[in-house]
Amino acid sequence: MEGLPNYLISEEILWKMLDLETLCTMACVSKSLRFSVDNEVLPYLASLDLSNVSIDEQSLYRILNRLKSVNTLTLNCQRLGDSSLLPFLAPQIQQLNLFRCSLLSSSVLNCIGANCPFLRVLTVEFADQGSPPILFRKNVAYMLSKCRYLEDLSLKIKGTEVDSSAFQSIEFSLPRSIKFLKLKPVLENNAIHLANRLRVSKSPSSSGFVLQFLSLLLDVISDRLLVAISKSLPLLAELHLEDRPHKEPTDDRDLTNYGLHFIGSCHFLTDLSLIRSRQNYQGSFKRINDMGMFQLAQTCTDLESVKLSGFSKVSDAGFASLLQSCQRLKKFEVRNAFLMSDLAFHDIIQAPCTLAEVRLLYCGLITSETVKKLAFSRSLEVLDLCGCKSVADSCLGSISCLQRLTTLNLTGAHITDSGLSVIGQGNTPISYLCLRGCKRITDKGISFLLCGGGAIAQTLSALDLGYIPGISDNGILTIATFGREITELCIRNCFHVTDLALRALATKRWSQDRSKQLCRVDIFNCAGLSADALKLLRKPLFHGLHWIGIGKTHLTSNEDTMINEIQKERPWLTLCFNGCEMECHDGWQFHSP
Repeated sequence: MEGLPNYLISEEILWKMLDLETLCTMACVSKSLRFSVDNEVLPYLASLDLSNVSIDEQSLYRILNRLKSVNTLTLNCQRLGDSSLLPFLAPQIQQLNLFRCSLLSSSVLNCIGANCPFLRVLTVEFADQGSPPILFRKNVAYMLSKCRYLEDLSLKIKGTEVDSSAFQSIEFSLPRSIKFLKLKPVLENNAIHLANRLRVSKSPSSSGFVLQFLSLLLDVISDRLLVAISKSLPLLAELHLEDRPHKEPTDDRDLTNYGLHFIGSCHFLTDLSLIRSRQNYQGSFKRINDMGMFQLAQTCTDLESVKLSGFSKVSDAGFASLLQSCQRLKKFEVRNAFLMSDLAFHDIIQAPCTLAEVRLLYCGLITSETVKKLAFSRSLEVLDLCGCKSVADSCLGSISCLQRLTTLNLTGAHITDSGLSVIGQGNTPISYLCLRGCKRITDKGISFLLCGGGAIAQTLSALDLGYIPGISDNGILTIATFGREITELCIRNCFHVTDLALRALATKRWSQDRSKQLCRVDIFNCAGLSADALKLLRKPLFHGLHWIGIGKTHLTSNEDTMINEIQKERPWLTLCFNGCEMECHDGWQFHSP
């Protein structure tokens, strides 16, 4: 390697593996590689994505100070304050994505506006810090007044009691270049004013707004809102609406068949998402039935993606009408549809099926018969059956023949070790497999899965075995030995897992060639682990670990001294004590970095 010319190293080797982690690893191999990385690759990188690691200010400075040409920057900001970003906000930045901004205030928007006038894409995910909404609105307005080329804007505020008036009057500041808009949360009345203000001409050549994508998290979805959106934004290609009501909406402030009918006025619509969350209130769209779904199916035949949640009064006939009318449908997701059964998919094999992604979550009447019919779609890549408890082993033979399936979620399904044996011998290239809550699975099933000689042993990168009482050290030892591609493992609430299993996971990356490193591990509430297991998080064990959930385990009973030492040794490692799901996707805003 030392004898190769630098230009050959940089052009033929390094430019073909441009993710930062690989580059840093390669730089440690030899002086020639380090020279090439430092001088001929990093200074010319146009894009940097650090969303998978919770980076600190010092590390960020060391990295970005060597990248002179970055115009696209994506960061996990959980440990970063406003001052951390100031040195790197410059006119060359055209795309900026800031996720998990626990410490960032809305003042950072001011800085973005002042320093990034040519920004085209901006995503900021704030944690609610209780600051006055008027201050937030002022900072948003200033930023928008300076970023006049902005095309894609996504602003989210996450928390338990977020003031939904934070985006009030934002419509008066939006640049006319805006095409994609995502705001969370927004009041229904403010959303109606927003839609009316963004009223577009039907001619794309006009000088007005040409909004193509709209995503809103609301207090309530109503007929008034759907009417305003359909009349004002006829060029919409994607519409995502979710509400989280605190009580049952009144007749005049709810979505009915009448409002659903107006969606058909958006003739360019290809992606529709209507969700009633049960986070604050166990409600649903009780004023929509099959008739409303029939109207939607007749007027929106070009839909390629449909996501529906909370349609408790819609039966098989309503959902079947969508599947039959939308001939280009690639993604179909339904959640909490208590009346949907296998009959909704009865005729799906009689016509060409283009479905690539199917998610049927908590649809209790769905059984293995539906899965067998879906398996006729050879283009299927994602199958999510979370909460469909009547799905059993009998359909796994059909699943094992799907040559494109990469994601399979069987949470709570009635499957056994024998079923895993079928998958383990199949040709399905599954990379993500969730078996959470499948109580009939044991260590033996994990052996069948990974040692069956099928494709999954070579492709599986993420495995969820949470809440399975039959999983013990033997199952984890099998994963440590044969799960060479696994980088993400969840074993939360597996009470029979002990220090022996965790040590095997911590050390197996040394002892086996071609094994990938574990990046994320969830051991929440694994009561069999002792306090001494915390030592396994010290270097050099668990090399490559970015996140680990250790809440409700004896590991948290150790003195803060050892935890502080681990965090100093591994500044990019996130220790989660709060019971969040993997990587704190839905919990980061509730706890300190």
